[in-house]
Amino acid sequence: MRVGFAELKVFSGSAHPALAAEIVGHLGIPLGQARLGRFPDTEVSFQIDENIRGTDVFVVQPTCTPVDQNLVELLIMIDAFRRSSAARITAVIPYYGYARQDRKDKPRVPISAKLVANVLGAAGANRVLTMDLHKAQIQGFFDIPVDHLFAAPVIIDYLARQKLGDLTIVAPDAGGAERARAYAKRLGAGLAIVDKRRSQETGAAEVMNVVGDVDGRTCILQDDIVDTAGTMQKAASALMANGAAKVLACAVHGVLSGPALDRIEQSPIEQMIVTNTIRLDDKLARCPKLVSLSVARLLAQAIRSIHEESSVSSLFV
Repeated sequence: MRVGFAELKVFSGSAHPALAAEIVGHLGIPLGQARLGRFPDTEVSFQIDENIRGTDVFVVQPTCTPVDQNLVELLIMIDAFRRSSAARITAVIPYYGYARQDRKDKPRVPISAKLVANVLGAAGANRVLTMDLHKAQIQGFFDIPVDHLFAAPVIIDYLARQKLGDLTIVAPDAGGAERARAYAKRLGAGLAIVDKRRSQETGAAEVMNVVGDVDGRTCILQDDIVDTAGTMQKAASALMANGAAKVLACAVHGVLSGPALDRIEQSPIEQMIVTNTIRLDDKLARCPKLVSLSVARLLAQAIRSIHEESSVSSLFV
């Protein structure tokens, strides 16, 4: 056990207090005491209600919807911890908002993922703990250490326990082939890829072709983010049209915005498996096909390893 910091403390923002509570439950420590609210003009109000001088602080706040509100809360909390003399501040961001804006894919657009990395460092974060970034190279946007976890062990363990026969893992587009291949290898399954193309006018996904053998097989669509579920819906329909016996889907981050739940309900997908990196609230009740898996234990193990300065690399697979 290392002794460089006086104590380990975990604080929660308003984005996902249930996940933070589950994390501290695994760590066997109480949640840090602080008051987070809003002034009448909606500015963020935050005050720490205990001494944190010399402590190792972890603040849990996925930057999910409402993205800007949750991001500003996180920045203000980090600033308060820095000005209260915390020895080290780790931003625990299970879902990293703006990650899909990681390059200039059109003229005169920002690289917002880099901007967010800059402001986190400027606010006073000493390191970042995150999960399944949209692109792994986003780690290079930071000038502070980044621990990048993967939810694959949690999802793969769940799928293995379902005892699904004649299994094929399906990437919903060519960009997800490497991730789908890793799942297929761990599950001893086949691999297929959906050739997805987007309309130049609307950006809507249009499934064109299924590459690989899916006839008579149980297909699992695998992606990192499910947002409006348009891609998942069309890919599932294409798989069924190509003879799939049944279709399940899994994604790490269940953004599930707009018509997502209706599309999942209307699609051939039998189960939509996500993790709790994002607060789901009433979505589980509204969509019986939705299954949520907890990543709290994985995050708690990483937090303990970071605090003790032991290896975190065993959690990266």
